Amino acid sequence: MANREEKRNLETIPVGSLGIIPLEGCRPLGEKVDKFLVKWRAERESEHKESLAFSGYQRNSYLLSAKVPRFGSGEAKGMILESVRGTDLYILVDVCNYSMTYSLCGHENHMSPDDHYQDLKRIIAAVGGKARRITVIMPFLYESRQHKRTSRESLDCALALQELVRMGVDNIITFDAHDPRVQNAIPLHGFETVQPAYQFIKGLLRNVKELQIDSDHMMVISPDEGGMGRAIYIANVLGLDMGMFYKRRDYTRVVNGRNPIVAHEFLGTSVEGKDMIIIDDMISSGESVLEVAAALKQRKASKIFVFATFGLFTSGLDKFDKAYENGIIDKVLTTNLIYQTPELLQREWYINCDLSKYIAYIIDTLNHDSSISDLLNPNERIQNIVARYKKGEL
Repeated sequence: MANREEKRNLETIPVGSLGIIPLEGCRPLGEKVDKFLVKWRAERESEHKESLAFSGYQRNSYLLSAKVPRFGSGEAKGMILESVRGTDLYILVDVCNYSMTYSLCGHENHMSPDDHYQDLKRIIAAVGGKARRITVIMPFLYESRQHKRTSRESLDCALALQELVRMGVDNIITFDAHDPRVQNAIPLHGFETVQPAYQFIKGLLRNVKELQIDSDHMMVISPDEGGMGRAIYIANVLGLDMGMFYKRRDYTRVVNGRNPIVAHEFLGTSVEGKDMIIIDDMISSGESVLEVAAALKQRKASKIFVFATFGLFTSGLDKFDKAYENGIIDKVLTTNLIYQTPELLQREWYINCDLSKYIAYIIDTLNHDSSISDLLNPNERIQNIVARYKKGEL
């Protein structure tokens, strides 16, 4: 894949000198992305390399120095410490990194998604319109769970997207948006929601041996009606059957800001003796996915693998430890697109799917103003890795 990418990208002139600013909460991911870009561009040969259009094409690092210092009151300002004039700028932000702290009147305060989003705006404001193009890579889309109005309430995600566009952002790249239709808020600007389906399948096949990938031995499950699209895609590319649960809620009560789930009802064929792939966009507290896994075990399912783009684990890992000990789940796969605790990375049931290389491909391709269509549709790569797995090459 690397060779194909590089041959294609060489045909076009970069939009501008590449610059990447990972906000502090996203720095580890940004540094991994940078390493891939430095390596590829050092290896790449081009007859135009000496031309002015390729000025600054090969560098030791594409990371630009920026910081967001805070005053004692908790207020802050964005600072960019080197020139961004004329650059094709990519800003990476992880709004879910609650491990970041700052001092607020002598108290240690953990950063909320609101704080991270505000810092993003500060950095964009510090650019001052001098960059040639600004692309925001926000893997977990800020306020994406507040995507539709059910009563008299705010539409925060749409407001945030419009605000970014008004500040001069040209493109927004996110992963597995809770509802991609929020892009209707900014119809004339770039908005891509990327699915990490290939990385999940690669992670599973590299870590679990002797799986039989066919409709007689494996099935894909959507834990709710909202996630049907993901499950249908995975089922289709792997040639599997699909089932789904729907949540029966008690609309007479509100607990922790939502109507509590009374039961998970199953729609689909028999799961007996089959391995299950449960796929969702995020694990928040984990209650839903564990209830679904338990319901599948009651129906005599075999191994259960959970795919979730974002592992928030807001209620801790104890529930998952217990479910693993009781044989309810076998593996949980989430990505490194948001902050992962050291405790999570050490868990026996956990598989980390690294998306830094994928983000590097997207940045590299966009910097050359080339199409990312084939990156957004990983069908060919999935078929290749499944074929290699069946031959025993992984």
